Amino acid sequence: MQSLTRLKRINRKIFVHYLWFVSVLGLLATLFASGCRSEKVYSRPELLYWSANNPYEQEVARAVVKEWNEKHPAMRVHHQPIPEGQSSEEVILAAIAGRTTPDIYSNTWPGDVEFYVRAKALINLDQFADCDSVLNSRCAADVVAQSRSRDGKLYQMPWKTNPIMMMYNVKLLRQAGFDKAPATYSEFLAAAAKLRKELSCWMGIIDIRVLWWQRFFDFYPLYLAASGGNTLISGDSVLFENASAVATMNFLQTVYRENYFPKQKMTATGDFFLLGKAATRFTGPWEIAHAEKFKPEGFEYNFAPMPVPDGHLGPVYTYGDLKNIVIFSTCRQPQAAWEFVKFMVSRRNDLRLLKAASQLPLRKNMLGDSLFADYFAKNPRMVAFAQQAEYVRGIDQSPVMKEVFDAISQEYEAAVVYAAKSPEAAVRDAAKRVRLILE
Repeated sequence: MQSLTRLKRINRKIFVHYLWFVSVLGLLATLFASGCRSEKVYSRPELLYWSANNPYEQEVARAVVKEWNEKHPAMRVHHQPIPEGQSSEEVILAAIAGRTTPDIYSNTWPGDVEFYVRAKALINLDQFADCDSVLNSRCAADVVAQSRSRDGKLYQMPWKTNPIMMMYNVKLLRQAGFDKAPATYSEFLAAAAKLRKELSCWMGIIDIRVLWWQRFFDFYPLYLAASGGNTLISGDSVLFENASAVATMNFLQTVYRENYFPKQKMTATGDFFLLGKAATRFTGPWEIAHAEKFKPEGFEYNFAPMPVPDGHLGPVYTYGDLKNIVIFSTCRQPQAAWEFVKFMVSRRNDLRLLKAASQLPLRKNMLGDSLFADYFAKNPRMVAFAQQAEYVRGIDQSPVMKEVFDAISQEYEAAVVYAAKSPEAAVRDAAKRVRLILE
């Protein structure tokens, strides 16, 4: 009972600290905005669109905006990469608090949307008469369902996904006697044992830092794979206190206990995978460009679904790393903003996103669409990701998802990295902590 009371106190402290943090950000944002307002180079009626600030997405955004402005001179769009900050989430929070949000933002992490909804910072897209037809013609039904908020309304346009898969070194596995990537836990552990014993290399590599978002690259995609796509929470109920979560923790604990994965931090030790010191890595399609640029001569790699428990039936799900588009409630031209959002998610611009940024649009049946055929013929490694994109899950709609992942991450460290508790106890304690967070 004392520990539960202590957790509640900690949770309240986190909440108070968070409110204080947002207030300070809001004050800074207001000062920043007032200082910059005189430098604006555009005027109404125009829409301000923030994109991510990585060069690939900026290239996509510039091309989309250029074409839009040529076709719509009466309602021009002004593109600007999101201002620099410690994180894009902090910048958006500061903008919301200071009411300096853009009209449209295209790199929204779904885990933040419910918080924005509670702050009344987003426009409900259901208000537009053609919202359902646009969504249903582009996205699978489960993607639309996952994107809806707790009140049943839609505040985000599903845009893109980067499915997490298992990247593997073809030559290393072949040298160990395996002609294909391991599909089950038993196959994975058998390959690991041979690689350690006969080739003195690691089976895999994971960043062990206790950061909540690191669980997107180990526990969460493996749990989704094991559970057939069941997510962590629903409303205020915990869903992950089950056999799938225990099996996932047990699998991860085994790879560290048997010394198949290194425990050292991967921040300054070089790329173990491209150096041929590790046979697998759980990652997304962005790794293709990195590997093609830095791989040594003769290096062979490929991608496979996440490993699953023995006897698993049905499709293998994974974390989709979804990013969506929102219209902020400060927008004074919501209908025009909606028209621009629809333009952004057109087939032509989805192909643009693929070509320029190697990121997958959340568009169903892309592999059967003739418009995308040439791209996939020239980029065969992206085919596996396009197939996997049919079976992805995002983040549950809750304003406390970061705290939920932090609770799981704490138990992950204790059970998986240091074997200080059993997988059953780790899942039970994480679930207990998450219930307190959801209260």
